[in-house]
Amino acid sequence: MELTFLQVDVFAGAAFKGNPLAVVVGADALSDAEMAQIANWTNLSETTFLLKPISADADYRVRIFTPDRELPFAGHPTLGTAHVWRALGGVPKGEMVVQECGVGLVTLREVEGKFSFAAPPCQRTGPVDAEDLARVVRALKITENDIVAAQWTDNGPGWLSVLLRDRASVLALRPDWSVWGDLKVGVVGPWDAQQDGSDAQFEVRAFFSSGDFCVEDPVTGSLNAGLAQWLIGSGIAPATYVARQGTALNRVGCVSVEQCGDNTWIGGEVVTRIRGVITV
Repeated sequence: MELTFLQVDVFAGAAFKGNPLAVVVGADALSDAEMAQIANWTNLSETTFLLKPISADADYRVRIFTPDRELPFAGHPTLGTAHVWRALGGVPKGEMVVQECGVGLVTLREVEGKFSFAAPPCQRTGPVDAEDLARVVRALKITENDIVAAQWTDNGPGWLSVLLRDRASVLALRPDWSVWGDLKVGVVGPWDAQQDGSDAQFEVRAFFSSGDFCVEDPVTGSLNAGLAQWLIGSGIAPATYVARQGTALNRVGCVSVEQCGDNTWIGGEVVTRIRGVITV
């Protein structure tokens, strides 16, 4: 069969500087095994499959695959898939776009063609115990004194997050992949307006294992969602800020964060880069 296929650049602060996402449209006839194989073949951090919704409240359903597993939720696939659905003529049932995925229903708002999603509640939150923190310290090759605070920020993928003193400390990290194991660690540090400028307020990096490999993700919506809920909730960050991610990978990922009422909105630019057909 032939299906519409797009590749988009998500959280793109500059051309080809965001996080790429492959989207397969009208994938209802594909089996789980076929979806998994296609995602393994594209070899991107995530590939999504756009499906008809099951829930009467949803506008569409999405399944999200990494090269080696399926995820219940991820941020840059959520924004990228919403962009594709809308670009192909999708019209929401209500004022907001409602996506159905593994964690349930996720609400997205569209302002001047730019999407943001309401951060889903964390499945695990709270302090990090001494054993887990010691693993993070070894994996990041830092000391416990380098960590200002630590928190579970897991909204599906399994994020554990640490706050460092500044942006320079975040960018200086050189993880020890040999001791990494199954950790999924987000690292954040504040920008200094005098030294770093005012384009963003926080620097973020995301490290995790994927199959037999350990990798750094260019720009990570789910991590930034969990970080925002932690940082704003604890008074570390203002209600509105911009995070920069991907600097160490020569990317310019820009993530906009805004707390409005009970929702924390995570947004960014999405640009279609490839449009065609995938033959299955």
